[in-house]
Amino acid sequence: MGLLEHLEELRERLIKSAIALISGIFLSLFFTGRLLRILISPMGELKPVFLRPTEMIITYLKVAFIAGIALSMPVIVYQMVRFILPALYPHERRYLYWLIPAASLSFLAGLSFAYFVMLPFAVKYLLTFGGDVARAQWTIGEYIDFVTKFLFWIGMTFELPLVIYFLSRLGLISPQWLSRNRKYAVVIIAIIAAVITPTPDPFNMSLVMIPLLLLYEVGVLLAKIAR
Repeated sequence: MGLLEHLEELRERLIKSAIALISGIFLSLFFTGRLLRILISPMGELKPVFLRPTEMIITYLKVAFIAGIALSMPVIVYQMVRFILPALYPHERRYLYWLIPAASLSFLAGLSFAYFVMLPFAVKYLLTFGGDVARAQWTIGEYIDFVTKFLFWIGMTFELPLVIYFLSRLGLISPQWLSRNRKYAVVIIAIIAAVITPTPDPFNMSLVMIPLLLLYEVGVLLAKIAR
């Protein structure tokens, strides 16, 4: 294929991805209210407030947009794969076929861990800290922004074993190199856990750090399999 043919195919893939995204956002509008209730459920009896006339509408549309991206992501990834597939060798295509579902499952596992394990502890701590001085009254916009970013970054950290595996397949790292630099990895993971954790207490930080350390060890094992 020439350059014009590649550009034409890219345009078609982008149009299909945009149609999928718009369709996903439209469909997500039907259950955005339920999704909002799920996101604020860790707050328990306390309900968030909105201070600006349009804050609730903007938050509602933001959650619908995020849900629409999640719904349309399989189509978007499929269009990306179909575009780059002709440039890959047969063995590289095999890796790609199982990489996509593996990455999706890893991300979902990270979201589940963050929502069911970490978020309740974090929200409870933030609600009770300084309660003898001031009463917690969060706005819906700030709370949803905090929760979505928190869930996203925890989900991304669960991709660590897959990243290590493919770097090993490419020959950029080795299991021996990972083992030798484990102490540096522990320091880096501690820094990442401190940045991601929304609270300064060591308990919530350990909830992030321990799974990351386990994921690193899983990555070392996958690197041995890859080599």
